[in-house]
Amino acid sequence: MNIFHKVTLQSMKKSRTRTIVTVIGVILSAAMITAVTTFSVSLLNYMIKGATVKYGGWHVEFLDVDSSFGEARARDAGVAGTAISENIGYAELKGGKNPNKPYLFIAGFSKEAFDTVPIELVSGRLPENSGEILVPAHVAANGGVTYAVGDTLSLAIGSRMAGEGRLGQHDPFPARNEPGKENETFVPQEERTYTVVGICERPAFEEFTAPGYTLITTEDTAAGLTAGSTGQTASLSIFVTLKNPGKVQAYIERTAGQSAYVLNDNVLRFLGVSSDHLFNMLLYSVGGILMALIMTGSIFLIYNSFTISLNERTRQFGILASVGATAGQLRNSVLFEGLCIGAAGIPIGILVGLGSIGLVISFVAEKFKNFGYSAVSLSLTVSGTAIAGAAVISLVTILFAAYIPAKKAAARPVMESIRQTNEIKIESGAVRTSKLTQRLCGLEGTLALKNFKRNKKRCRSIVLSLSLSVILFVSANAFGSCLNQGAKRSVVNTDFDICFSSPKIDENELFRLYGRLKTAEGIKESSYQALMSYSCAVRAGDLSDEYRKYMGYENPDETVTLPMDIQFIEDREFRNFIESQGLSPEEYTGQNAKMIAVAKQKSDETKSGRSGLVNMFVGDSVSGSVTPRAELPGEVKGNPSADKEKQISITFVDTIPLDTLPKNSSDVKPFIFMIVAPWQLREQFVSPDAGEIMGLTFLADKPSQVTAEMSEMIQEAGIGTDYTLYNVNRMFEENRSILFVIHVFTYVFVMMISLIAAANVFNTISTNIKLRRRELAMLRSIGMSDRDFNKMMNFECAFYGMRTLLFGLPAAGICSWLIYCGMAAGGADVSFVFPWASMAVSAFSVYFIVFITMVFAVGKLKKENIIDALRDDMA
Repeated sequence: MNIFHKVTLQSMKKSRTRTIVTVIGVILSAAMITAVTTFSVSLLNYMIKGATVKYGGWHVEFLDVDSSFGEARARDAGVAGTAISENIGYAELKGGKNPNKPYLFIAGFSKEAFDTVPIELVSGRLPENSGEILVPAHVAANGGVTYAVGDTLSLAIGSRMAGEGRLGQHDPFPARNEPGKENETFVPQEERTYTVVGICERPAFEEFTAPGYTLITTEDTAAGLTAGSTGQTASLSIFVTLKNPGKVQAYIERTAGQSAYVLNDNVLRFLGVSSDHLFNMLLYSVGGILMALIMTGSIFLIYNSFTISLNERTRQFGILASVGATAGQLRNSVLFEGLCIGAAGIPIGILVGLGSIGLVISFVAEKFKNFGYSAVSLSLTVSGTAIAGAAVISLVTILFAAYIPAKKAAARPVMESIRQTNEIKIESGAVRTSKLTQRLCGLEGTLALKNFKRNKKRCRSIVLSLSLSVILFVSANAFGSCLNQGAKRSVVNTDFDICFSSPKIDENELFRLYGRLKTAEGIKESSYQALMSYSCAVRAGDLSDEYRKYMGYENPDETVTLPMDIQFIEDREFRNFIESQGLSPEEYTGQNAKMIAVAKQKSDETKSGRSGLVNMFVGDSVSGSVTPRAELPGEVKGNPSADKEKQISITFVDTIPLDTLPKNSSDVKPFIFMIVAPWQLREQFVSPDAGEIMGLTFLADKPSQVTAEMSEMIQEAGIGTDYTLYNVNRMFEENRSILFVIHVFTYVFVMMISLIAAANVFNTISTNIKLRRRELAMLRSIGMSDRDFNKMMNFECAFYGMRTLLFGLPAAGICSWLIYCGMAAGGADVSFVFPWASMAVSAFSVYFIVFITMVFAVGKLKKENIIDALRDDMA
C-alpha cells in the first residue's frame, strides 16, 4: 500500500459520516441491481420450467416426414432426443359447427411422444393400445360435437388430397375456393373403430389454423393405413429436442429442406429465440427502465459524495502535488477511495439484494400459481452470471461517478488548490440583494440568500441532488403506475361467482334445479337468465357513419341484417334496471312492449387514443324486425323467414343489468348488439332456430366449496342434458393475483428508490453544512442568537426547496412521459397520466428531508467549540 492509499484511508476515517452514508448508498444500489437481475432470472426460469411442463420440452416439430428423415434427425449431433407421432389420417367430423375445422385428425403416439408432449386429461385415462383413443375437449367447445368416455367411434379414415399432393395439419382448410389453388378432396381409405377412453385439453402442438381436431391413440406398428393402403411410406411427425435451443433457427435451415415445421414458441419465447419477441421486449424494457433509474440515483449519490470529499481534500491534494505527486497518482487516489467503498458496499448490497428479493418471492409465490403455471413454483434462482453482472454494474457505477471529480481534482493548479482560491469566486455586486428582499426576509433571510450567490457550486450541487431525488421518486411512481394500469386493464369483473348453463334443459327442470342449488351453504345472491341468438333487419341509414364505412354500406336505404343476442332476465331485475335508466316500466313490459338494447362498435379512435366502444347507431332508438337464427359468422346473410319475423321498437342504453352466460362461439364480431328483455316475454321469442341457452348464476362466500357442493346436487338431480358448471371466481382470481404481485413489486421498488434519494440528499446537505463550520462559527461568535441562527437556516431550507421544485418537477414530468413511451413501445396497454399526486408528495418530502437534515447537521455544529471551529482551515 503506497502513501496515497494511506492518506486516502485516513481521510475516509476522518469523515466517517460521509463515508458511511456513501457506503449505504452503494449497498442500496447494489441491492436493487442484484434484486432486479435475480428476479428477472428467477422469473425467466419459472416461465421456462412452467412452459416446459405445460407445452413440452421439445423445440421443433417436423410435419409429414418419412421414417428415414426421423432416423437422420435422431443421429444429428445437436439433438438431445426425438419422439415420433404417426399421422394415421383424417376423418370427417359429422355435425361439426366450425367451417374451418371439418375433420378429425388421428395421431398415433409412440412411448417417447407420450413422455415428450404433455397431455392434460379432463377425464378418463390415456390410450394403451391402437384401439383406444383420446378426444380433445375443444371438439365439443369449438366444433359443437360431444363425445364421452366409453363412446365407440367408427371412422372412415383417409387423406386430404389436392391434385397429386397430400395435405397435412400445416395446410389450413380452404373455407372458400381461392384463385390459383386446387380444391382439396377427401379420399377415404379405411374403416377403423376406436373406443374413447379419455377427454383431454387441446394439444399444445396443434396449430390454430389446423383443419383437424387432433385425436390421440398409440402408434400403429403395422402402419396399416399409410404404408399398406396407399403403398407409400408412413407419414410421421417428429418432435425434436435440441441440446442448445438457441441454435434452433440454424438447425431448421440446415435440416428442414422442404418439410413443414412448427416451433414450440411457448417455450422458445422465454429462451429469447422465438419469433414472438413481445415478452422479451416488455421484460427488457421494464428491466432497462429499472436499471436506468437505479444507476442514475447511484451515480449522482456517489458523484456528489466524491465531489464533497475532494472539496474537503483540496488543500491536501495541493500539498501532495507540490512535493511531486503526479496528476495520475492523485486521480488514482480518488479511484482507490471508490474501490474501497465498493469493496465494503457491493458484497453487502448483493447479500441484501438476494435476501430481500428472496423474501419478496416467497411472499408472492402462491399468487403466481393463480395466473401462471400451477404445476411449478416461483423460487429464487441464484445465477452466478447475474450476481457477477450486478457486481460489475455496481463497480462501473462507482468508478464512473468517481472519475469525473477525480479528473477535475488532478487538473487543478497547485497553488490554487493550496490557497483554495477557486472555491468561491465572486465579482463586484454578485451577492448584492434588493432592499425589498431585506425588508421581507430580514437579516437572516438576506444572509441565507447571499450564501446562495456567494457559494454557487455547493448550492448547485445541493439543488441538483434534491432535484434528482424528486425525479427519481416521481419516475418510480410513474413506472409503478404504468404497471398497475396495465394490470388493471387486464382485469375483468363479473356479476356472479358460479354459473350453470345448458343449451337443452327444460324450463321446468331448470327452475326445479334452481330451487335446489340456491339452498347451498354460502350462497348470497342468485338469479336465472336465458340467451337466444337472433338477427335484426334495419335500414343502413340508421347505422353510424363509422360502422357503415367499416362494413362498406353505401346506400342508406338498403336493409341490412345484423346478428344479435337477446338476454332474458328476472322480471324483478329488469324492472329495477328500467327504473335506474329513467325509463317507464309500463312502456317496456307487457305485450307489444318496447325493447332496450346495447349496440356498441369497437373502435381504435377514441379521445384517449385507446381502443374503446362507440355507438353503432345514429339515434337513441330504432325500429326493425328480428328473426330467430343460429349464430353465424359476421353479417347474417339471406332473407329472414316471414312467419317467424317480429317487428320491434328498440331504445338504446349504455350498459346491461347482468353479465350474460358464457357462450361458445367461433364468431368474432366488430360490434356488440344485445337486447335485454324481462323473462315474461321469453315465450314470445322461443324458437328451435334461436339456439337458446338457459342458466343460473350465483354469488357465494366460498365459490370453490359451493361449486363442489352444487356439482354433487346436480348429479343427484339426474340432469340428463348437456350442461356446464363454471367456477367463474377462480378464473378471475388470476387478475386479482396479478394486481397483488404488481403492487408488491411497485411498493418495494418505490421504497428502495426513495431510500437512495433520501441518502443522496442527507449526504449532500450534511457534508455541505460541515464544510461551512468556520463560516457558521464566525456568525455565532459575533453574537447571532440561536433563534436568529435557526431562522437563517430555515430560509436556506426554503430557498433550496423552491429552486429544487422549479427544476425538478418539470424534469420529473418529462421523465414520466419517457417511461410511458418506453412501456408503450414494449407492448403494454397503458395511457399517460400526469403524476400530480407523486409530485405533491415529493414537494412535501423535499422540505421535510431538507429540514430534518439541517436540524441534524446544525445540531452537531452547535455542540462544537466556536474557537476550534474558527481555527479549522478545512474550508
